[in-house]
Amino acid sequence: MRNNVELGIGREARRSYSLNEIAIVPSRRTRSSKDVDTSWNIDAYSFDIPFMSHPSDALASPEFVMEMHRQGGLGVINAEGMWGRHADLDAVIAEVLNAAVDEYGGYDFNNAKAVAVLQKLHSAPINEDLLTERIAEVRASGATVAVRVSPQHARELAPLVIKAGTELLVIQGTLISAEHVAADGEPLNLKEFIGSLDVPVIAGGVTDYTTALHLMRTGAAGIIIGGGTSTTDLALGIDAPMATAIADAAAARRDYLDETGGRYVHLIADGEIETSGDVAKAIACGADAVMLGAPLAQAREAAAPGYYWPAVAGHPRFPRGVVEPAPGRVYEEADQRPSLEAVLHGPSADAFGALNLVGGLRRAMAKCGYTDLKKFQKVQLAIRGV
Repeated sequence: MRNNVELGIGREARRSYSLNEIAIVPSRRTRSSKDVDTSWNIDAYSFDIPFMSHPSDALASPEFVMEMHRQGGLGVINAEGMWGRHADLDAVIAEVLNAAVDEYGGYDFNNAKAVAVLQKLHSAPINEDLLTERIAEVRASGATVAVRVSPQHARELAPLVIKAGTELLVIQGTLISAEHVAADGEPLNLKEFIGSLDVPVIAGGVTDYTTALHLMRTGAAGIIIGGGTSTTDLALGIDAPMATAIADAAAARRDYLDETGGRYVHLIADGEIETSGDVAKAIACGADAVMLGAPLAQAREAAAPGYYWPAVAGHPRFPRGVVEPAPGRVYEEADQRPSLEAVLHGPSADAFGALNLVGGLRRAMAKCGYTDLKKFQKVQLAIRGV
């Protein structure tokens, strides 16, 4: 039964919950964390940990994507970011970071200068040869190649990146629907488009039951829940508390499973996830994996170590993200930053869940008595006092 609240005469809203409003409740035997299996697979691809990186230029240098693979996760490349626009990635990243600093050498909270630089850098045309070369470099390393395209440019970019070696195509916008309607061009029907591709597709983000079900019916192998870290709430007034959004999508998955006689679609949570506790709660609500942005920007292997911005921050007309310091400790020198291995697997001296994210997830599962991710989705949850 849905919990609707009256806003005023004749206007109601559904009560929804963020991840920080719920808690996991252990209610059965405990186990050793050594007995916990955090492996995850989507289509024919298997991963040791249920972590994807957000397709942000702040993270995805070729080296970061390869290291993400070595640590058991999946790094995602943004085909519409700087990878295919600028030959010297280090130089353009430095230009962005320099613009994020104020005249006194501190972080510029106004951020307009840094966003303007991002917009300028994203206005450069995509160099297809450069993008192809960099995707091929990652493919040659043995890492699974996942590349993000926007719904607006999927039709023209998907064939290019697939030919270059993409194994998982991510069609991702802040919000997405099964059919992207464009007044100045042919609508993108995702069911027809996905059916024409030879690689599995992950699509999103979505925030409600109906859209999640529609995307599952397109044939997508995975659905992204949420819009990541952005200013969409402030800029557009659009937001969806993640605990409810994930649970709704999980309900859509159950119905789709019955509808198709057993086709399972994976859910990837992208939003409100900053600590290992948030990871555990997202999976407890029904997610199979999580997509991380700012928490991974702590790592020294990140393209812009210590800073993060979402892919939508460089939108040419209406940016919905800022260049900001990554969460965690302040480090004076780049080489003092934790490695990606420490961020994901530890060891950690941080008591607040910012490091050893996988270790935190494993311990949450073990303390609740579950040995794998699917079983952990059945753990008891409680709503904090409101």
